[in-house]
Amino acid sequence: MKFNGKVALVTGGGRGIGAEIARSLAGEGAEVALSARTESEVKGVAEEIAAAGGRAQYFIADLSRPDQALALVAKVQQALGPIDFLINNAGVASSAPVAKISLEEWNRIFAINVTATFLCTQAALPRMIERGSGRVVNIASVAARFGARYIAAYAASKHAVLGFTRCLAAEVAANGITANAVCPGFVDTDMVSQSVGRIVEKTGLSAEQALDTIKNQSPQKRLLTTREVASVVVMLCSEEGRGINGQALVIDGGGLLS
Repeated sequence: MKFNGKVALVTGGGRGIGAEIARSLAGEGAEVALSARTESEVKGVAEEIAAAGGRAQYFIADLSRPDQALALVAKVQQALGPIDFLINNAGVASSAPVAKISLEEWNRIFAINVTATFLCTQAALPRMIERGSGRVVNIASVAARFGARYIAAYAASKHAVLGFTRCLAAEVAANGITANAVCPGFVDTDMVSQSVGRIVEKTGLSAEQALDTIKNQSPQKRLLTTREVASVVVMLCSEEGRGINGQALVIDGGGLLS
């Protein structure tokens, strides 16, 4: 129970990677605040954690709205105390050729993936600095490290998250705080299921063939598990991870080797 007495905020905690991160941190003794837009999902995860003997509270917030992002951090700190671990996991994705990306869609992607990450971090940071400790972990993507067709808005947003993470890490290194980005490849989540649906729609492949197309992008020919990603987050939040700062930790089975 290495995180007894610690408070963690996990955005996008209602399912997928965020839910698994919340379970893992709670399993190590942290009191976890989960946020999401959908109450039924995030409430269910909080109840699951409590049933397993952990401590969790849920908060409803639409992080595409700056006022709600700032209010979320204030509510968590009022209810649970200063945030020790901020996990900026909430994110959205879409695919389209550059010529067909609407400004509305571009702004939607950046509002959640980038601006909410900035605002939640900015709001939580003063009390981390005041106490001389803290961890900020931003869930980015391997798309923060390369470009590909049809993901310009998503990849640009994740590049921005990585750039923000590196700058933040440089600023807070002397304050006992670390900031890192975790950059997974394809993970077995609803987001991948949506990608499979888009491939089926656009190519006529079967769902099984579309999934194989995604798996084959990894040298290991498989999807990552949410547990694999959550384990890296736990390590970064631990005392053993305090020397890791400003890094992009790629988890993709060896597809990106530098």
